[in-house]
Amino acid sequence: MIHFQRFFATVPLGMEYLLADELRALGAAEVAISRAGVAFGGDLEVAYKACLWSRLANRILLPLERFPAATPEALYEGIRRIEWNAHLDTQATFAVDFASSRSRISHTMFGAQKVKDGIADYFRENYGIRPSVRPDRPDLQVNVYLDRNVATVSIDLSGESLHKRAYRQEGGKAPLKENLAAAILLRAGWPEIAAHGGHFVDPMCGSATLPIEAALMAGDFAPGLLRPYFGLFGWKNHDRMLWQKLVEDAQRRSERGLRELPPIVGYDIDRRAIRIALENIEHAGLRGYVHVERKDVADVRPRHGFGLIAVNPPYGERLGEASTLVPLYTDLGAVLKTHFVGWKAAVLTGNPELAFKLGIRARRYYTLYNGALECRLFNFGIEPERFFNPRESEPLNETQRKIREIVRKAKAVDMADSGAEMFANRLRKNLKNLGRWARQNGIRCYRLYDADLPEYAVAVDVYQGDLTCVHMQEYEAPSSIDPAKAEMRLVHAVAVVPQVLEIPPEQLFLKIRRKQKGLAQYEKQAETGQFHVVEESGLKFWVNFEDYLDTGLFLDHRITRRMIRDRAAGKRFLNLFAYTGTASVYAAQGGAASTTTVDLSRTYLEWAKRNLELNGLHGSRHEFIQADCLEWIDQVLREKRRFDLIFLDPPTFSTSKRMRQTWDVQRDHAMLIKKCTELLAPDGTLVFSTNYRKFKLDTEALAGMKLEDIGRQTIPKDFERNPRIHHCWLITL
Repeated sequence: MIHFQRFFATVPLGMEYLLADELRALGAAEVAISRAGVAFGGDLEVAYKACLWSRLANRILLPLERFPAATPEALYEGIRRIEWNAHLDTQATFAVDFASSRSRISHTMFGAQKVKDGIADYFRENYGIRPSVRPDRPDLQVNVYLDRNVATVSIDLSGESLHKRAYRQEGGKAPLKENLAAAILLRAGWPEIAAHGGHFVDPMCGSATLPIEAALMAGDFAPGLLRPYFGLFGWKNHDRMLWQKLVEDAQRRSERGLRELPPIVGYDIDRRAIRIALENIEHAGLRGYVHVERKDVADVRPRHGFGLIAVNPPYGERLGEASTLVPLYTDLGAVLKTHFVGWKAAVLTGNPELAFKLGIRARRYYTLYNGALECRLFNFGIEPERFFNPRESEPLNETQRKIREIVRKAKAVDMADSGAEMFANRLRKNLKNLGRWARQNGIRCYRLYDADLPEYAVAVDVYQGDLTCVHMQEYEAPSSIDPAKAEMRLVHAVAVVPQVLEIPPEQLFLKIRRKQKGLAQYEKQAETGQFHVVEESGLKFWVNFEDYLDTGLFLDHRITRRMIRDRAAGKRFLNLFAYTGTASVYAAQGGAASTTTVDLSRTYLEWAKRNLELNGLHGSRHEFIQADCLEWIDQVLREKRRFDLIFLDPPTFSTSKRMRQTWDVQRDHAMLIKKCTELLAPDGTLVFSTNYRKFKLDTEALAGMKLEDIGRQTIPKDFERNPRIHHCWLITL
């Protein structure tokens, strides 16, 4: 009986983090994520549960030995030294699954033959007889993975891929693998939707893989319960009583779960697909629980109030050219926007440009793989504010295309590359030091890396809230740097960050930063409309990692915002050039008598309102004004309104057509500061800040005012490498 052992679960790319969560829920310990797999620890019961209950894994492996195998002879000898009699009888059968990566033995059939020879000769030498090889469903499935000339030898407890649930008798033209379908449903939040009575619809169900997996998931039905064969059955150490106990428990759970199953429906226009779907539903034991019928996608309607639509429409790979599929996606988008408002939707496609034709901005997207084909899973909230007309939207710009190309290349990076490892080591060092500092000080959003290595000129910011996300910005390389080398270093950085921080690659957001003038730093970079909630100093803020050059929360002003909160009690607070209103949130939480938030952009004013509302800060004492700040100040001076605390953080330059005059912070700051001090009540304070690195305060023009330079005091620890990130003064009369 195995009391504690290390196991390894293989899984398709993009599903590693989901699998890690699933294994933890099954009782696994010491879970460690790697590429296309998850290592975990536990007793035999944990491994058996993984075989029976994992909806995501391909195989559950029990590692036996690990040894160098640079030559066929070394591989053979290493295999022959393993005590195979502990796992296999001479009368039993076995098979070998051999894979190789970055190793001298690259021919898988040759490698598998050397492993078979080593096992056979072990038995001949010790018992005079050898077990037989049986490729199909042997008693023992041996798995050997050769990576960089090191062999890992394992027992495959699953025997064959766990995605084979035994209900699929026939697939459609492009069948979706069962574990990929399960990943789609988990990423879409189907378990929670089903638990709250939501319903499920697949308008292009094909052979019904998504509806069946939705039923198994919502019905607490173990995905392995229908399988007649597992690799563990013929293993010499198989605990039959333990397995039977787990199976009986799974049967009881499924009986209870199916009684509470919500409505699950699939549609398809293809008669043959519906016939296959009905057969698969029958074999899954779900007759009467899952309903399918023939219907065109344009005619699909909800039967009930809310739920999830999940669909894997064709995307031009194997099923036709992408251009011919545009009307299909357009029709699907029209149906969703007209009849399914309030529902959630999940759309998997190998062609993201087709998903754009739906006319709904996605909340999240994930990279998943349908076999070897890279796909995107888009998650939508079907809400009118997220609708748009795809005909009126611009295509990807050059920068967006460049970012996609860099992300694509990053997936192929060999982490043993000296450059990638150098960057990874620095990132680990920073994570150890700055990560500890952030935890000790309750800081959830911070700069982890800021061009520490000259070769890797990027800034890496960590944002923690509903998810842990990373916002990475590339600094423009000087003209003396070879552009190809600069790009390869950026590719390395994009590949390394998710692994070191142990986040899914989809939670890394890349920006290619170039010198900006005027309000260009605030202009739209994309149109995803995806917002996340993050935390800072006990407050919550909406951030957007993709649509704008900046996220909506300037991390270097963390201390400045706290200072405003500490000074705000009972004060009339004015926030000029307010951007997303984060300083207003701090002032309001600090007990300000009133807050006035002024910005020229309606988008950012709405963002500011949402930030206050997110923190429960409502009411008429919080005022939002869309105006050119320079003109508004003149108007307020005429009205003789006064404020006790003003935060002034103007742009460096502005040539906006909506402003009646150009703005240069170095040229015009003295004039603006003088006007703002006229807005101050007696004993009032102006906090002036600028991120123009060459800025020089005009003390002569501001003579007669008390100017306290607090720049160094307001630079947080995570920005100490860049002390000119901003300048800041307290100004009083």
